Amino acid sequence: MKMKSAIQNTILETYTKLNDLLSSFSKEEINIVPFEGSWTAGQTAQHIILACSGLTMLFAGKTEKTTRKPDENVKALDGIFLDFNTKYQSPENIKPAEIEYEKGTLLASIKKIQNDLFEAAETYDLTLTCLDAKVPGFENFTIYEWLHFAIVHTQRHTHQLKSIYEHIKK
Repeated sequence: MKMKSAIQNTILETYTKLNDLLSSFSKEEINIVPFEGSWTAGQTAQHIILACSGLTMLFAGKTEKTTRKPDENVKALDGIFLDFNTKYQSPENIKPAEIEYEKGTLLASIKKIQNDLFEAAETYDLTLTCLDAKVPGFENFTIYEWLHFAIVHTQRHTHQLKSIYEHIKK
């Protein structure tokens, strides 16, 4: 199915970019606050991990046949997450703790998310609607939309990481 291979390629591309960028921070740099009000690279990576690591449990949870286009919310998600000029507050449940992060642990968690999402794209019917969780302001997402959410959310924070990296290297 074309939809599956396209999203799998995007998952690989997105998480490879994140992995490469995070790998370029030294183990000390990962915990440096680059400027007032910013997260560290470690916190940014942890936020991605908190937001994306449980998604495949949703796919295995309660679902139903979708009565709309399975990618109907994709444009709205792009509009929110790929608008790098607008700042958002993270929901409390995915706010990273202000602690020292260990680069290897973060990279391993990111690799696991990449593998889980890639496998889920292969295994599940991407057109099913997940009933166990919602993003505020949206109806229930299809599995395809959840995968897309993980991708654009990760792309947004990879962009943020790049800016953190540039500030630290100044």
